[in-house]
Parts: sequence; C-alpha cells; structure tokens
Amino acid sequence: MVFDVSAVRATYPALSDGYAYLDGAAGTQVPEAVIEAIATAYRRGIGNVGGAFPASHRSDAIVAEARAAVADLVGGRPEGVILGPNMTTLTYRLAYALAKHWREGDEVVLSRLDHDANVRPWVQVAARAGATVRWAEVDVATGELGVEQYDALIGERTRLVAVTAASNVLGTRPDVPAITAKARAGGAVSYVDGVHATAHGPTDAAALGADFYATSAYKWSGPHIGAVVADPERLDALVPDKLASSSEDVPERFETGTSPFADFAGVAAAVDHLAGLDPTATGTRRERLLASLAAAEAYELEIFAGLLAGLAAMPHVTLYGKAARRTATAYFTVAGRTPDEVATHLAERRVNVWNGHNYAWEVTAALGIREAGSAVRAGLVHYNDSSDVDRLLEGVAALG
Repeated sequence: MVFDVSAVRATYPALSDGYAYLDGAAGTQVPEAVIEAIATAYRRGIGNVGGAFPASHRSDAIVAEARAAVADLVGGRPEGVILGPNMTTLTYRLAYALAKHWREGDEVVLSRLDHDANVRPWVQVAARAGATVRWAEVDVATGELGVEQYDALIGERTRLVAVTAASNVLGTRPDVPAITAKARAGGAVSYVDGVHATAHGPTDAAALGADFYATSAYKWSGPHIGAVVADPERLDALVPDKLASSSEDVPERFETGTSPFADFAGVAAAVDHLAGLDPTATGTRRERLLASLAAAEAYELEIFAGLLAGLAAMPHVTLYGKAARRTATAYFTVAGRTPDEVATHLAERRVNVWNGHNYAWEVTAALGIREAGSAVRAGLVHYNDSSDVDRLLEGVAALG
C-alpha cells in the first residue's frame, strides 16, 4: 500500500499547531478517537468495578476491552494483561514478586542498552536478595547488542534475563528471540521492554520469546497507561504485595488501587486506531494490526533514511548508533553546542525534540556522553512527514 500520511495526520488535532512533533519517542500525540473515547466514558458515567449498577458494569466492560485490545496488539491473552499507571511502576511491582524466589548466589542478566526502567528495578531487588547482576555490553561503535556474549552470561543460577526490544535512544533492535532462547535453555525467565518497540512495527510477544512483555500506551497514540503481558499461568505462580482485601485473581491482583477507567477506554481506542492505519487491511483486529503496523514501519524507515542521510552529511553533527535493525530514532550531538542549546534552538523553529540521557542511563555512560549532557533525540512515528524531517535538518544545518 501507499501509506497515506496526510489522512493519518488529519486524525490528530494537536498537529494543527504548526510544530514538527519529533518527540514521539518520549510520548506521542493522540488521535481524535482516543480523546472521544475517554470523554465518552466520563459522559456516560462510570463507577468502580464489580458493582451491581450500570455505571460499574460499564467500567467492567472498559477494562475487559482494554485487556483484549492490548492482547491483540502484542499477541497475548487478555487474561494475562496487567494494566497500570506506567511500565516503570509495573516493572517494579513484578520485580518485587519475582525476586521473592531469588536467593544469595542467584544471578540476573541485564543489558547496557536498556532504558533504566528495565535496569534499576532488577539491580535493586537483586541487591536485596543477594543476587549477582551480570551485564551484556553494547558495541559503542554500532549500538548493537551482541547475542554471542549471552553464552557466557547465562548460567545455571541465572533467574532472569531483561532486555529491550528496541533502544529508546539508538533505536537498536536486538535479536531478542535469540537472547530469550538462551534464557529459556538456561531455565531463566525473560522480561522484554517493548515500550519503544511496540509503536514502530508489528509485535508478537510469543515469537520474541518474552515471558513478560512490557509496553506503554502513550508511546503508541494512547493515554498514559502501562501494561505487562504474560501467560496467566505464569502470573498465577507469583504472589505480589497487595492489600489483604483486594482481589486474589489474575491479573487483578497485580493492579493496586482504583484504576483510571476512562483512560482504559482510550487504550482500546488507540489500538483500534493503529489497526486502521492501513485502510485496505482486512480480517481480525490482530490481523489488521499486523498489516497496519508493518505499513507504518516501512513508511517511517523510508523517511528516516532521509533524516539520517541529512544529518550524516553535516560535518558538525555526530550520530550515535548504526544498528542493522533499528527504529526511526536518531541520537546526535552538534559540535560546539550543548544538547540543551540544540533543543532550544529547534524549539524556537517549532521543531520538538528531546535532549539529555532520556533514561538510557547505562548506554549514554558507555558512549561517554552522559556527563556532558548526553545528546539530542529526534524520533519519527507514523504521523510524521517529510516536511518534519526537512525542518529538523534545516534547523540543525543552521548551527554549523
């Protein structure tokens, strides 16, 4: 198909303000359908779940629809979808539950490529359990995460392997299936951070070998909601800290407090929106998601090639990462300018980018740029177009 970006952009009210939104890696804008779904939930009236009255029944239905939508998006089962405020909070919650089974001398394997949300929770619970943290290193020249190093990292005492499906700054897409296969062969569970990856192509958590797959709706045109997807049987074996009076059921027992039910309505609407990015796609919602996100990924990478080529041609720009498989995410510095100065300059030209470490704490240290303010990040998503790229390149060129 020919990806109709003009039609896609027309569904996003925020894009009418004249800015080039190249900050999608930190959070996307939302389409009208998501805004309307959230507003409609409030207009109709909602209550807490499990009640005898219609407003409560509506909330029950919203929760079920959100679980089903996330399951379709990543290839999971609705009864294995944990919903919460964000990926970081849910990861801490699961880290505490998983680490209850760890003992002194156990090991966890982490990667320097990951966002800190898939690093620090594991470091901290490992320390409490007396477990050892072992590190998979990033090739700083390419941004690749070599699979072969896991042979020496994973052993009989390895309890968990945490790895990202895509770096939120370099865009690197590691060979996750190969890494999780090594984890499984060693008897370890795998926790895959799909927060950055999910927005940029089709996701199949089972094919990735993820025992736990984490994602965040605000990275794929939804509200600020996180989710972790796992087999319900695996969740049933975990005992999280929770109120004595709250549900013992899975996945509810991992969801503390009262949920933002109207936002859950927005989650389902966002998934439906993604499923419709390719208007020619047919079949189930899962099938339409696979087709639509494949089309969106091809489109993003097409215009990203121009962004990369333009930045690479500027002698005053240093680009970080050149992985063979990556998302449409560029991370760069400009000679003689701090990342904050570059971002401010671009903002004055109505181009939105992020600067700093972006919580990629380990990889920015490995690259030697963390203490210097890290770098500038420009990320494309399916609603960006070539004019956004041109404006970024013009703005960066003006700093040379």
